[in-house]
Amino acid sequence: MTEASSQPGALDIRGILNVAPHRYPFLMIDRVLMQDATKAVGIKNVTYNEPCFTGHFPEKPIFPGVLMLEAIAQLGGLAILSRPENKGKLAYFTGADEVSWRRLVVPGDQIRIETELLKERRGLCIVKGVATVDGDLCCEATVKFMIASE
Repeated sequence: MTEASSQPGALDIRGILNVAPHRYPFLMIDRVLMQDATKAVGIKNVTYNEPCFTGHFPEKPIFPGVLMLEAIAQLGGLAILSRPENKGKLAYFTGADEVSWRRLVVPGDQIRIETELLKERRGLCIVKGVATVDGDLCCEATVKFMIASE
């Protein structure tokens, strides 16, 4: 995996692409700052060039809340898929609980995503995630996914 910094588990975009099955325009993680057995911190840079802004909303571009939720799920899944025993597997998003949005996200914002694995059993994972911009909470959720072979 490609190192993005000196932090454990850090990945730049090349390292992310080696693990994540997602690709443009649906890859929501630009950098992993750190990850360990239960926690991960990542970045999503929001730019006006994102396809979602052609329709959400052209006169007042707002990054869709469901894409913030997807970013939380992707980072949680990426942390689990980075383990050697999960190489080549996929993380299927199976649910979300306690989802809330608190702040609008607009082009130019950098979303910091932090996830923590709460439970893992027989390939089923529950992850708590928060997304912030400049320290302000914009989204939080508990997401669930299943790890499975392709």
